[in-house]
This record gives sequence, C-alpha cells and structure tokens, in this order.
Amino acid sequence: MRLTEFWRRMNAHFGETYAESWARDYVLAPLGGRTVVQALADGESAKTVWRAVCQVEDVSPKLR
Repeated sequence: MRLTEFWRRMNAHFGETYAESWARDYVLAPLGGRTVVQALADGESAKTVWRAVCQVEDVSPKLR
C-alpha cells in the first residue's frame, strides 16, 4: 500500500480534519505503543500501520 492510499483511507474513515490529529496523538498497542506518525517515521510499512488502525478502530469493510 502506498502512503497516498493510506492517507486516503485515513481521511475517509476519520475525516480530513481529524485524521492527521488522530495519527499524531493516538498511541496504538499493535504498533508497540507508537502513534501512526511515529510508526511511519520509523519505517513501518503503510500496510502494517493500516492493519493496526483497523485492529483498534471499527473501520468500514470497504476501507479494509
């Protein structure tokens, strides 16, 4: 998954205003206690990070 697709899905799920804030502030256990932004900066793949988001959020099946 490309980063552009990752952010498209984040924006679709959370809304464009909230997606960035959530990604920066919300700590995810499946990412080892990191935020989305931290995990991506550490080199985690967008696909791995998106799967973690799906584990902690009720993401629509069409976005999974």
